[in-house]
Amino acid sequence: MRLFRFGVPGAERPGVLDKTGVPRDVSSLFSDYDERFFTEGGLSELALALADKVSGLPNVDVHSVRLGSPVARPSKILGIGLNYKDHAAETGADLPLEPKIFMKATSALSGVFDDVILPRGSEQTDYEVELAFVVGRRASYVTRGAALDFVAGYTICNDYSERDFQKNRSGQFVKGKSADSFAPLGPYLVTPDEFDPKDARLWCAVNGQMRQNSRTSEMVFDVPALIENLSQYMSLLPGDVVSTGTPKGVGLGRTPPEFLQEGDIVSYGVEGIGEGRQLVVRHRSS
Repeated sequence: MRLFRFGVPGAERPGVLDKTGVPRDVSSLFSDYDERFFTEGGLSELALALADKVSGLPNVDVHSVRLGSPVARPSKILGIGLNYKDHAAETGADLPLEPKIFMKATSALSGVFDDVILPRGSEQTDYEVELAFVVGRRASYVTRGAALDFVAGYTICNDYSERDFQKNRSGQFVKGKSADSFAPLGPYLVTPDEFDPKDARLWCAVNGQMRQNSRTSEMVFDVPALIENLSQYMSLLPGDVVSTGTPKGVGLGRTPPEFLQEGDIVSYGVEGIGEGRQLVVRHRSS
């Protein structure tokens, strides 16, 4: 299945593509794709609904409505740093011996076609296309062999990062990762029966110029390894988002570094999931 959420920010409604690819509004059946939905077996119920009730579900014109994050605000967004060898090399960093974990504030969530907003004082905002996955049930001390049983589905995250805030402002990465609009997700949450995370192409372009072009097979720590590791340090809750790292080609790694400017267009995608696009705008005082 391919799940999506649509509507104005803060009032999104749940939708799904039916078996023929027609977008359907399922808000009459489920209030949202949130922790409760995943905890209470919502994915199974949704699959049954598509088999039994699809003719009674309204269509959605996904080309004329705003698409929000395909999951409602989760308990946490986790990011993985330096998870591609070529990205570590371009930034001059050593490969981690185990996954390098950081947090993004959940208030950074946005839609896959929403503007990305340069924070006040930002001169070093960067793009990072990433495969992300959503946790389907509570995971604590999970073994690698069982890890994929805890995945609800896969989506795309552009892990926008303000590099000066991240590296030079005394603190953890979270400062540079959490500005409003810095975690666009979508367009769809694709269930595991329709997507294989082992070797999908991911790419990112700025103003039509290809910057990142790699495959998920290049990850240092794959999805099962990440779930095994993360669940040793904290419980992963249904609806939580894990963004799995970015390949080479970020602005920081260019010579000289080349960061995003107002008016830039960032487009990106993951094979088998879809594409996103953001216009870069400056923060405007209210």
